[in-house]
Amino acid sequence: MTIPSYMGLQTALSGLEAAQAAIDTTGQNIANASTPGYSRQTVNLTERSALTIPALSSVTGDGAQFGTGVDITSITRIRDQFLDSQYRAQNTTENGQNTTQTILSQVQAGLNEPSSDGLSTALNQFFTDWNTLASTPGDQGAQQAVMGDGAAVADQLNTMSGQLSTLESQVTQQYDTLTDPTTGQVANDANQIAQLNGQIAQAQAAGIDANGLMDQRDNVIDDLSQYSNVNVTTQSNGMVNVSFGNAALAAQNGTTDATPLVNGTSVDLTDNLTDSNLSGAGGTLGSLLGLYDSTTGTGKIADYSTTLDGIANDLVTTVNGAISSADASGPSATPFFDPTGTTAATIAVNPSLTASGSNPPYTESEANAVAALSTGTASQAYNAFVTQVGSDVQSAQNAQQTSQSLLTAISNQRQSISGVSLDEEMTNLIQFQQAYQASARVMSTINDTFTSLLNMVAG
Repeated sequence: MTIPSYMGLQTALSGLEAAQAAIDTTGQNIANASTPGYSRQTVNLTERSALTIPALSSVTGDGAQFGTGVDITSITRIRDQFLDSQYRAQNTTENGQNTTQTILSQVQAGLNEPSSDGLSTALNQFFTDWNTLASTPGDQGAQQAVMGDGAAVADQLNTMSGQLSTLESQVTQQYDTLTDPTTGQVANDANQIAQLNGQIAQAQAAGIDANGLMDQRDNVIDDLSQYSNVNVTTQSNGMVNVSFGNAALAAQNGTTDATPLVNGTSVDLTDNLTDSNLSGAGGTLGSLLGLYDSTTGTGKIADYSTTLDGIANDLVTTVNGAISSADASGPSATPFFDPTGTTAATIAVNPSLTASGSNPPYTESEANAVAALSTGTASQAYNAFVTQVGSDVQSAQNAQQTSQSLLTAISNQRQSISGVSLDEEMTNLIQFQQAYQASARVMSTINDTFTSLLNMVAG
């Protein structure tokens, strides 16, 4: 039995095709070395089934197997799904902590402490004025200083309360913008993933590699992970399901998500963009709800507002109470602060004092009683408030820096696997060029042999 004469040519041709595919793929990698989110690709090769010759030898009767070349089975991306999951989880954490740190830093900046323009300085000056008034109760300048600096304290509290209210509005606006079902970024990402799912499934059904589409989809899922937790499961047709928020955390623990954000080509925003699914789930959205939830009126900023209201109420109560206790007329004594303004937003000097155009009608004993409050509960509460805000900001900054370092480390590790190394690709290019030249040399040699045989027969 003879071996088919052209089998060697077919074997060499398969080598040429495999080397050419590898060269083309290497060129694609080099061209996209700087493309964000690009995953390097590799050609997967499989040895062709050997040709069995049952009785090649006429002497021994033994058979043999001859290799028939190589097949290109696929061109795949180099990805590590475990690192993808780690990256997205850390991206959720980092963005949530960055949001918290940014907003809390604005709260701290609004306090303007310690400085000569902060409320602490204003309070100290206010109580110092009362002490001066006690020394010279009839002095017009001392009387005016009490009025002016008392108004300054009230204005400071009014301003700080307004700043907190503004931050609450900004947090709510940012949250509503991100979760808008029509124009929000979450909806935009979810719709892109669903669209890419359909394109990938269609390409794979037609036997076409969808590596570029898969890279686009992974990039969008990475972007989505900054807003809340995500969990990705792959279907047999190449599509993915994406769970979001608390549902993603449950899915990671083995609980089936009945209403994923993205299910193939379908998107469910109604069940996923809810406070219950996003609150405490991490990411930018979870952080925003933790700072201020407009539905319930709760959150870190709301807590600050409550504390500030308590300080204002304490200041009104203690100052007016000290005057009342020190005045012989008791409860009928003229309060310094408006008794109806007991919050940081409404605290004000008693309008009956300012409307009369006269100076505060306070005696030495009344002034001494108010001056004694300089180290009282209102000042202590405000100092504790400033300390608490500072501690919260420092903790948020430390957490953000730590999470950023971890995110960078995971990103670098992922890039080392999926990213393109030009040195490695150039080495591969030389290898594949040599493989191509070797296969071409085999074909040339076989061709020369056939030509010589034909010339011999023709001669």
